[in-house]
Amino acid sequence: MIRAVIVMNTQGKPRLTKFYDFQPPEKQQEMIRKVYGVLCNRPENVSNFIQADDIFGPDCKIVYKHLATLYFIFVFDSSENELAMLDLIQVFVETLDRCFKNVCELDVVFNFNKMHTILNEIILGGQVLETSSEEVMKAIEEVSRLEKSTSAVSLIPKAVSGKLGR
Repeated sequence: MIRAVIVMNTQGKPRLTKFYDFQPPEKQQEMIRKVYGVLCNRPENVSNFIQADDIFGPDCKIVYKHLATLYFIFVFDSSENELAMLDLIQVFVETLDRCFKNVCELDVVFNFNKMHTILNEIILGGQVLETSSEEVMKAIEEVSRLEKSTSAVSLIPKAVSGKLGR
C-alpha cells in the first residue's frame, strides 16, 4: 500500500501532501521534516530508494525523484514494488507536464485542486488505480469538461432559469 505522496521544493516546503493512513497534522509535519532532512543530505549519485523504518514505521520505504526544484516522493510498504513506484512517479510527472506544459513549482502551488484530481486518478486510498498517463489525461479532460458545463449553467441568472423551467 502507498502510505503517502509528498511533493516538496528543494527548501523543504511541502507543496502537495497526501497521507493515506491517518496521521495527526503535527505528526505529518514531523515526518515531512525528517524526509527532507534525509533527502537534502543525499549525494546525487546514490539510489532513489530509502528504507524509512525510523520515519514511517517498520517495513516502509521511500522512493523519490528530484526534478528541477521539486522532490516527488512516494512512501510505501513491502506490498509495493520499488521500481513500479518509481515508474508511477514518472506517470504522475508526465501527466503534470501534459496538463501544465512543463510543470514547475508555481503550477503546483496555483493549481492545487487539479494536482489532487490528477493524483486521485492515479492513486486512491493508497491503491494504484491507473498507470497510463494517457488514460489519466482522458479522465482529467472529462472532469474539466464537466466543470465548464456546470459553471456555464450556474452563470444563468435565476430569473432566466426560472422562466426556462416553465
